Amino acid sequence: MNTAIILAGGVGSRMGVDRPKQYLVVKDKPIIVYCLDIFEKHKNIDNIIIVVSDEWKDYVQENVEKYGITKVKGYAPAGRTRQHSIYNGLLSTEKNTEGTDVVIIHDAARPLVSDKIIDDCLTGAIEDDGAMPVISVKDTIYQSKDGKSIDNLLKRSELFAGQAPESFDFKKYLDIHNSVSDDEIATTAGSSEIAYRHGMKIRLVEGSERNFKITTIEDLETFETIVND
Repeated sequence: MNTAIILAGGVGSRMGVDRPKQYLVVKDKPIIVYCLDIFEKHKNIDNIIIVVSDEWKDYVQENVEKYGITKVKGYAPAGRTRQHSIYNGLLSTEKNTEGTDVVIIHDAARPLVSDKIIDDCLTGAIEDDGAMPVISVKDTIYQSKDGKSIDNLLKRSELFAGQAPESFDFKKYLDIHNSVSDDEIATTAGSSEIAYRHGMKIRLVEGSERNFKITTIEDLETFETIVND
C-alpha cells in the first residue's frame, strides 16, 4: 500500500503575498488542489496524508470536500522545520493508514508532477529503499566557503538537482526518525538526506523541468501560463 504525504505547512514568505503559495488561487482553484488531484487520480496511490498548519486546516478540509479528494485519510500538524513536518506526516501515516509499505513525500507547491515520476519513485522504493527525481545541473558550479573566492571546482556531470516527490520504505524511514535526535531532524535539509545518512539506498530517477516548485512570483506566472494554455 502506498501513502502520499503532501507538505502544505510552508509560509511562502519569499512570495510577498498575503497567504502561503500553496493556497493561492489560480483559475478559480487553490494550487494545493492541483497537487492533490494528481495523487487522487493516480492508480497506485492508496492514501493521502496532508501536513498543514492549524490556521489553514479548515481551509484545506473545505477544499478537499469541495473537489472530491477521497483518498485523504488524515492530517498532521506542520513542524518547526520541513523535516519535522515530514516526521509528523509519518506518525499520522502510522496512525491512520494501516498497511502502508511505501510513503511518497511531495510539496503542495509543486503542482505539475507527472504520473511517470510518481511511478518511478514508487518502483525505486520497492526495489531499493527509496527514490528521488533529479535533473542535470546546466550551469558550472563552484564551491566557496566565504562566498568571495573559489575553493573547489565541481564536476558538473556528477551533480544533480533534487526534486520531489521522494519515496521511501515506510518502516525503515520511520524507524530512522524515531531513533535520531531532534537536532538531527532539525538540521536535515532534504528528505533523502537523512535516509542516505543512515544507510538507505536511494535511487535517482529522471525528473522534469516542468516539475518545478512555486517559490517566486515568476514561478507563479509560469504556472498560470501553463494552466491557462
